[in-house]
Amino acid sequence: MNLDDAIVLETFASRIEAEMAAGLLESEGVEAMVMADDAGGAYPMLQFIRGVRLLVYREDEARAREILKDMEAVPDESSE
Repeated sequence: MNLDDAIVLETFASRIEAEMAAGLLESEGVEAMVMADDAGGAYPMLQFIRGVRLLVYREDEARAREILKDMEAVPDESSE
């Protein structure tokens, strides 16, 4: 991914959440990248403090937001 053409779509509190969202986007054909300033994973507590960024290409922003919005709308089966 060329970072010059990418935007931060969303910031998450943990790498796991960001990676799950990136995986969903990529399964729908949207290239995504996760970036965290956590010393290469050596200090995971920095993820919560600084956030973990999910990047996509600028031209994919609208579609990516729609995919993530649809994911949030799916009912949680464990709460039934």
